[in-house]
Amino acid sequence: MKKFFAVLLVFACASAKAQINKVSLQASGLTCSMCSKAVKNALEAVSFVDKVQVDIKNQQYNLSFKEGSVVDLDALNKAVQDAGFSVASLKASALVHQLKVEKDEHLKIGDENFHFLNAAGQTLDGVVNFSVVDKGFVSAKEFKKYAAMTKMTCVQTGHTAKCCASPQASVNSRIYHVVI
Repeated sequence: MKKFFAVLLVFACASAKAQINKVSLQASGLTCSMCSKAVKNALEAVSFVDKVQVDIKNQQYNLSFKEGSVVDLDALNKAVQDAGFSVASLKASALVHQLKVEKDEHLKIGDENFHFLNAAGQTLDGVVNFSVVDKGFVSAKEFKKYAAMTKMTCVQTGHTAKCCASPQASVNSRIYHVVI
């Protein structure tokens, strides 16, 4: 009987929807500890954020989320901007199961759409770390470099276009551009 429940638990976990479970965010423009505290307070005020741990040395915020919540990366970016700063980098972690990714492929992780710019026919399994490289998540210089990795128009707008719409993402849906 115990084996049956163990198998059932493994099956339930394997079939659960992938979800972003951690984010590491660096803010730019911070000049003092009050700045760092303002960003921390802004991130803690986001409804789905559970904990914010600050790494002052690296100007980095490590976020974990409330269980079962939908993670909105744009809301995190807005919180930082509303505090008077900008996001210099955002790295996310998600638990995936046998997720096959190709270059320029659009996939759904949790409730969000992602465009993998540098995948090369990989099958991702377990915890996957990726960086969001959209406008507002990296410097203008870095964005230009990453945008050159695709000819699809969605990289410029952050929204799906006719060339990349799918059953999971209709035209004009938010899509995050990422590199592994």
